[in-house]
Amino acid sequence: MFPNKATDTTNQESLVIESETSPQLTKEEHPLSEIIRFALLAIIIVVPIRFFVAQPFIVSGASMDDTFQHNQYLIVDQLTYHFDTPERGDVVIFRYPKDLSKFFIKRVIGVPGDTITIEGQTVTITNKEHPDGTVLDEPYVHAMDTPSYVSETLGDGEYFVMGDNRDHSSDSRMWGILQEDKIVGRALLRLFPFSTAGLFPGKYDAEGALNTADISS
Repeated sequence: MFPNKATDTTNQESLVIESETSPQLTKEEHPLSEIIRFALLAIIIVVPIRFFVAQPFIVSGASMDDTFQHNQYLIVDQLTYHFDTPERGDVVIFRYPKDLSKFFIKRVIGVPGDTITIEGQTVTITNKEHPDGTVLDEPYVHAMDTPSYVSETLGDGEYFVMGDNRDHSSDSRMWGILQEDKIVGRALLRLFPFSTAGLFPGKYDAEGALNTADISS
């Protein structure tokens, strides 16, 4: 008369039997051992992810305004650059070459093989693809009122990075070339504030934005 109840009872009995025959859930086992087991499992899973796959960072300062703002919460992809190299336009997190205990966030402007020339507000890229030089289109830049001149040629494993807020950024213009081994990873996810959450925040296809006009003309 009551098939549903019979089905429920059968399910309950099967669950009880399964748990009773499991050697890991005996009555004699101390609860503390379960806590320790779960803690060790969490460490085994979380620690490799934390150090080799992804890591949280909080933006401090205004050097990447308006792309990234103070106190925004990011998840950084630490895995990709083990198999690939940073590209122009990537937003990267790296150890500050002058103080390795500090982490900086900047945008990759120059990659190996490039000659970077900065004259005033104009950034010129010269390389095999653009032997006559080409101006980098940078719609993400926030102000650049301070005149400057820089010229750097990048070798293997060398990168030129700058903040999007050029007038308030300590970057390759001041302290020089960034070595690849100092790069921790790239900005993968912005989590907070929620209104700005998104995947690959600040990503810009700088190669597609290169102006193919000859600089000398």
